[in-house]
Amino acid sequence: MSFLTPLFLLGALAVAAPILFHLIRQTSKEETKFSSLMFLLASPPRVTRRSRLEHILLLVLRSLVLCLLAFAFARPFLNMAQTDDAATGPGRRIVILVDTSASMRREGVWADARARAEAFLRDTTPADHVALFTCDRDVKRLVTFEQWDSAAAGQRATIAIAALAKAAPTWHGTHLGTALVAAASALDEARAENQPQLRERRVILISDLQEGSHLAALQAYEWPKGVELVVEPARAKRPTNAGLQLIADSDDNEKKPGDAFVRVRVSNSTDAKRELFQVGWQSADGKDSLGKPQDVYVPPGQSRVVALTAPPVGASADRITLRGDDEPFDNNVYLLPPEAARVSVLYLGTEPETDTAQPLYFLQRAFPATRKQIVQILARPPVAQLLPSDTEAPLVIVTDAMSDERAAAVRRLLTEGKTVLVSLKTAAVARTLGQLVGSATLTADEAKVPSYAMLAEIDFQHPLFAPFADPRFSDFTKIHFWKYRRLDATQFPGARVVAKFDTGDPALLQVPVGKGALYVLTSGWQPGDSQLALSSKFLPLLFSLLEQAGGLRPQITQHTVGDTVPLAATNAAVRVTKPDGTGLTLGAGTAAVIQTDQPGIHTAVSGATTQRFAVNLDPQESKTPAMPIEELEHLGLAVKRADKTTTVQAAETKRHLANAELEARQKLWRWLIAFALVFVTLETLLAGWLAKPTVATSAETLSPAGRLS
Repeated sequence: MSFLTPLFLLGALAVAAPILFHLIRQTSKEETKFSSLMFLLASPPRVTRRSRLEHILLLVLRSLVLCLLAFAFARPFLNMAQTDDAATGPGRRIVILVDTSASMRREGVWADARARAEAFLRDTTPADHVALFTCDRDVKRLVTFEQWDSAAAGQRATIAIAALAKAAPTWHGTHLGTALVAAASALDEARAENQPQLRERRVILISDLQEGSHLAALQAYEWPKGVELVVEPARAKRPTNAGLQLIADSDDNEKKPGDAFVRVRVSNSTDAKRELFQVGWQSADGKDSLGKPQDVYVPPGQSRVVALTAPPVGASADRITLRGDDEPFDNNVYLLPPEAARVSVLYLGTEPETDTAQPLYFLQRAFPATRKQIVQILARPPVAQLLPSDTEAPLVIVTDAMSDERAAAVRRLLTEGKTVLVSLKTAAVARTLGQLVGSATLTADEAKVPSYAMLAEIDFQHPLFAPFADPRFSDFTKIHFWKYRRLDATQFPGARVVAKFDTGDPALLQVPVGKGALYVLTSGWQPGDSQLALSSKFLPLLFSLLEQAGGLRPQITQHTVGDTVPLAATNAAVRVTKPDGTGLTLGAGTAAVIQTDQPGIHTAVSGATTQRFAVNLDPQESKTPAMPIEELEHLGLAVKRADKTTTVQAAETKRHLANAELEARQKLWRWLIAFALVFVTLETLLAGWLAKPTVATSAETLSPAGRLS
C-alpha cells in the first residue's frame, strides 16, 4: 500500500491524547461519607505512578478513529502492476535538431545544448524511433531513422550520444528555417512508409534561437499536421554580445587623400552591459595592435559606423578587431584591398589617337580608370601583325578595312569565342565584314539621310540594351545620325537585328560566328557620323558590350563563410591554405573552386599565380538576443514550449500523476471514513454506558485521596 499524501500519517500521533486523558482520572471509584465540604477547595486529579489505564475498549475505539482519519487524509491506494505504454505500446517518432552555427560558440551554449540533447536521448524507450540532426548553413544527419532502428535497443542512445560528441559548432550562419523544413519533411516521409502507428511525431529543437536566424524557408512551407515542435533554448553564461561588420564601399571612383580607408559597423545587443569599445587594426598574426585604437560608444540595442584610416605604412594588417566585448567569436573583420582588374580592348583602325574627329579619340576617353578596373585600349594598325597579348583581349573593335591575313586572324579569334564590333565608318569596311562572316559578296552603300536618322526600334530584351529597359533610360531619340551605311540583314545567316533606324534600315546587328559574337554598327560614333559619342548613352553602351564580351568580371575579395569561391583558372594543381594553417590540394584539370568553412585570409597558390581572399562571419550571427518563440508560431509551426524541469523531475511528475489517477480510481479513503464513523458511533454508545449517573445523597463524599467527588 502507498499513500498519495503521506505527511497526513503524522496525524496518527494524536492517539497519545486519549491515552493521556485516560491516565488522568477525574473521579474515584471509592467514596467515603463525609460532612459538608463546602469550605474545602477541590484539587484536580494528578497522574501518578499508581495511575492505571481504565476502559481499555473505549481507548482503543478512540485511537482507531484517529488512526483511520489520518489514513484517510493520507489518501492510500494499492499499488498495481503498471505497464509502460511508452515501452510496450506505440512509440514516438522524434527528430532531435541541434544547432551548430557560429553563435553556438559563445561560452556555455554548446555544453548546455549537448547536455539537453543527451538527456532526451537517454529518456527514449525501445519503442521510440529517433533521428539526430545538426544544422547551421546546411543540415547534417548524424543518426537517421534507419540507423537508429537497425541498432540494438540498448545501444541506440549510446551510438547517438557518441555521434553528437564528434560534432562541434562551425562558423556558418544559422539557417534555421531550412533545418526545420528538413526535420519536418523527414518525419512526414517516414509516416508515408509502412511504419507502425506512433503515438506522436515531434521535432525537438535545441538552439540559442538568436535573432539573426534565417527563417525565409518557413514562409512558403506548410507545417505538417500532427508534427509538434518542442523548443529547448540553450543559454550562454554571458548573454550580451557586440559584433563587428564590414561596410562595402560602392564608390567606383578613386579615393581622395584624407578619405576613410574602410568603414565598419559596431552593433551592441539589447541586453548589453558594456557600452564602450575600441576598434583598430590588428597584425596579420592577430597578436599586436597596429596604431592607436579608436574608442566607440555604442548604447545597448544600437549600432555605430566607424571610419578607419589606412593602417600604418609597411604594416602587415589584414583585419580589424573589436575590443571590450564579452564574446570574441565575432570581433574580427578580415579584408584585403581589391586590386584593379586590367582589361584590354583591341582596336584595329588607321587614325591617330589625337584626331578629335575619329572614333579612337572618343574610345580612349570612354573608359575611365577606377579602383576596380583599368581598361586599356590597344590601338593597332589594320596591317600590323597581332601580338600575343593582343589575342587575350576579350573585345575587338574594327573601324577600317583590313588585309586578308589580318581579317583571317580576327575571324579565328571570333570563332574561338571573342566578341568583335565592326563599325562601318565607310562602305569599304563591308568587304572586311564579309571576310569575317564568310561571305565574299557582302556589300554596303551609303544611305541617303534627308536631315538625320534616329533609333526607332530597339530590342530591350537583348542583353546589350537590357540596362536601358527602364523607361527612365530608354529614350534614344535625342541621338541623331547624320550618316549610316545600308546593309541587308538577310545576307547574314542567323543575324538578329538589335536596333533599327526610323527608316527601317538596320542600325545594329548581332551575327553568331563560331563560338563568338559579331556586332555590326552601320554608322560611326564620331561627330561626323552621329551624336552617339557625345551622348550619355555611349559610355554605358560600351560597358554593356564589354560585359557581354566577358571583360568585366567582378573581382570579389570579400566573402561570407559558406560561399563557394572560384579560384584562378590554371592548368596546374592548386594548393589552398586556410586561416587555421590547414590546407587542401585541388588536382590539375579539376573545377578550381573551394567552399569556405572558416573566417580569415585564404591563400590559393597555383604555379606562379597566387590568389588571396578574405572570408568573414555572417553578420546575422552577431544578433545573439533570443527571438520570441511567437515568431515561429506566426509562421504556422505547432510549437510546444519546453518545461523547465529536468528529466528526473519530469519522471517524478509523471509517476505522481499516475499515482493520483490510481488513487482517484480506488478511493480507499471513503471506506476509511466509513469505518471511522462506525467506530465513532460505538465509542459514543460505550462512553454513554460507562458514564451512568449515580444516585445523589444529602451528604458529601470524599475520596480516599482527599478529593472532592
